[in-house]
This record gives sequence, C-alpha cells and structure tokens, in this order.
Amino acid sequence: MATSSLQAAATLLQPAKLGSLGSMQLRPSKSFGLDPSAPRLTCSINDLSQRFSESAKIAGFALATSALLVAGAGAEGVPKRLTFDEIQSKTYMEVKGTGTANQCPTIEGGVDAFAFKAGKYNLKKLCLEPTSFTVKAEGVSKNAPAEFQKTKLMTRLTYTLDEIEGPFEVAGDGDVRFEEKDGIDYAAVTVQLPGGERVPFLFTVKQLVAAGKPEAFKGSFLVPSYRGSSFLDPKGRGGSTGYDNAVALPAGGRGDEEELAKENVKNTASSKGTITLSVTGSKPETGEVIGVFESLQPSDTDLGAKVPKDVKIQGIWYGQLES
Repeated sequence: MATSSLQAAATLLQPAKLGSLGSMQLRPSKSFGLDPSAPRLTCSINDLSQRFSESAKIAGFALATSALLVAGAGAEGVPKRLTFDEIQSKTYMEVKGTGTANQCPTIEGGVDAFAFKAGKYNLKKLCLEPTSFTVKAEGVSKNAPAEFQKTKLMTRLTYTLDEIEGPFEVAGDGDVRFEEKDGIDYAAVTVQLPGGERVPFLFTVKQLVAAGKPEAFKGSFLVPSYRGSSFLDPKGRGGSTGYDNAVALPAGGRGDEEELAKENVKNTASSKGTITLSVTGSKPETGEVIGVFESLQPSDTDLGAKVPKDVKIQGIWYGQLES
C-alpha cells in the first residue's frame, strides 16, 4: 500500500506535466488587443504579465496628468473680488490664505460716474490696490534708452494700502478735493528688473492732497526714507545712531571725497511723489466710490548712497464717503 501511494505521487510530479502549465490555451479579451472570436489562441503567462504591466502604466500616467492639471488650475486661480459687506461677513479663517485680504472691495450696482452732491464729506476706508509695478531703467540690450520696464514682485501680497481717511470736499462746479490724514498709508515693496536688479521702495500716499475733476484729480504726497534714521549699515553707520565715519584712514586729494561722504553721512530726507485718481463708479445710497489710480514715486536711495529710480504704480481704489 505504501509503495503504490509513493508511485502515484511520483507520477503526478513528473517534469513533463509541470512544463505543460507554462503554455496554457486561453481566450483573452479584446482589452489586450486579441480577438476572442478566433478559434484557439496560445498565450503564455509571461505575455499576460507584460500586458498587465503596460495597462497599469497607462492608467497611472493618466491619473497623474489629471492631478497635475487640477493642482495647476488651483495655483493660478485668482480669488473673486468681493463687496465690502461680503468681506465683513467672513471670518478670519475664511479669509486666511485666499488672497482676499490683499484686495480692495468692489461695488455691485450704482452708476458709472461720480454721483455725489456738492458738500463736505469724510472719505473713509480708502483702499489702494496696485495691479502693476514698472520701474524706469536702462534696457538689457546695449545702449538702450531708459524706459519703464515690467518687474517681478519679490515680496508677499502685503502691498495694499487700507483704512486711509481724510476730509473730502465736492465743490459746486463738480471739482473735488481730498486730504489724507490717517490710515495704513505705506507698505515696503521690492521688485526685480528683467536684468536681475532688485529695486526696493516704499509705496505710500502720506500727506496726500489731491484736487480736480472726479474723472482725474491729482496731487502730491510725501515719500519717507525707505530706511529709518536708526537703521545701521554693516559698518555701524546710521542717520541718528552709530558712526558718522567708519573708515580707518579718510581719503583725501583723490577726488573721491563726495562718494565717501555719501556712504558715511547717512541721509534720511523724504522725497515727493505724484498720483492721479479717476472715479469709474459710485453708489450714492451706500456712499461707496471706486476707481483707478496711477502713482509715480522714487525708489530707495540706500540712505542717500545711490540715485533713486522712478517707480510707476497702477491699480484700483475704493472708498466710502460719509457726510
């Protein structure tokens, strides 16, 4: 009995019968490029595994491509511009990370003109949002004339001025006059020119006094020094603190005293800028007004050590008039 059982097991485990499993007669589906209507097809297990691997690669590539497209669309998206009431109704967590905090409100309804009667008002919630920064500089090509060039923003989206207020007067002939008194009226910004040079400046409308027709009322404002008087350079030189002269042996008689003086004696004097504001729409029932602006101001002078560049800033503005 034991001998016959061992013989039967040996017969089942013969190599010839094991090898026959490697070439099975199968009828694969059309998903592998084969016609199931054919009489008989012979497909090895190796062929099946290769076709399964190719199908998995194609499916994985399609899934990765769709995910990449969805991620790219979200990164390039711009948040919808909201009205003042819509912004006020949102919580901090609803605004955080959306870009809405850097946008000025918009107006729904109203008229496409300045529709306020003559009188004295108080302009509040004035917001200025830049949409374009250009800097006047020499071109990248040789002997190119100086012109306003497009720039790349190097700082975060924190350049919008907001909560500015001041008296606003509408004369009988339709002229308007605004005087800036208070608010978040400055923001440090750095942009980069096509050639790689970085230009820091202080976007501001401090002490602005603008007058003219609502379609284009203009005025000048104060541009403070980008660095304060207490700022110290790497050699300890500053406007109100530190050293006045940080060189060991002051040079003389070589014609470079002026260049050394500009580095040693720091200058924190303010400069001037100009701005033109245009009204594009208003809503008298809520006191809201909206428009566009173009500002021209100097860049940083490194406390008087270098010549400033002209910076042109274009954007939109929003405000509320209260009688």
